[in-house]
Amino acid sequence: MKRIKLRKKRKFDKKNTIIVVIILLFLSIIITLSYFNRKLSPLLFDYAEIETQKLANLIMNRAVSKQIVNSFDIDNLFTMVKNNDGEIQTIDFNPIIVNKILNQTTNAVYLSLKAVEEGNIDMIELPDGILVEYDKKKAKKGIVFEIPLGVITSNAFLSNLGPKVPVKLNLIGSVSSNLNTKINQYGINNALIEVSVKIEVTEKINLPLSTKSVTVSSTIPIAMKIVQGKIPEYYNVSGMNHNSPIFSLPITE
Repeated sequence: MKRIKLRKKRKFDKKNTIIVVIILLFLSIIITLSYFNRKLSPLLFDYAEIETQKLANLIMNRAVSKQIVNSFDIDNLFTMVKNNDGEIQTIDFNPIIVNKILNQTTNAVYLSLKAVEEGNIDMIELPDGILVEYDKKKAKKGIVFEIPLGVITSNAFLSNLGPKVPVKLNLIGSVSSNLNTKINQYGINNALIEVSVKIEVTEKINLPLSTKSVTVSSTIPIAMKIVQGKIPEYYNVSGMNHNSPIFSLPITE
């Protein structure tokens, strides 16, 4: 008579159990991070974009004012042609001065923004009161600023609470600048000419799990001139509705 052998139940290997648990835990973490990333990223990017524009505008204004004040005589920016009676017939820009202003300003902004990206925030020569807001130790690692997670609550009491999300900036595209002019009537038989430099730069905001590109532009007045007497019939200042050629400095990889 044959004996019937009962199969013993195999015990589930502990090693396999640990592997399954690790995989499930890993997937849970990924799903959770993905969910919070979708929910929080728009709010964090809104805050980061405001801070990025604030810092970029400070750098642009500083670069323009430094270049204009230290390097150029604004009176030399304009050239005027008068008739025999001393009346102004035409007003033009001095192309040499314009080229120097745009070229040097663009280069100064580029170098300043690259310094911030590389963690050399001391090189941008901003007022001490502004630099207090930035942690220089973290800036050396390329972290421009940090966003407390409490800002997503939109509550003034909670905005500075919670862990902080580091934000880094990278330049992409190019820094461009062009000259804008505006002519307004000023009193009787007078004209007010306003000249400004418009600078535009595209930056990439880097959060731990996502990135976003943002274009920052700033229009900075550099000169104002009142033309007295009979208003000339011709203004050759890049046209009332046109801008000067754009000067662009490419970003090197």
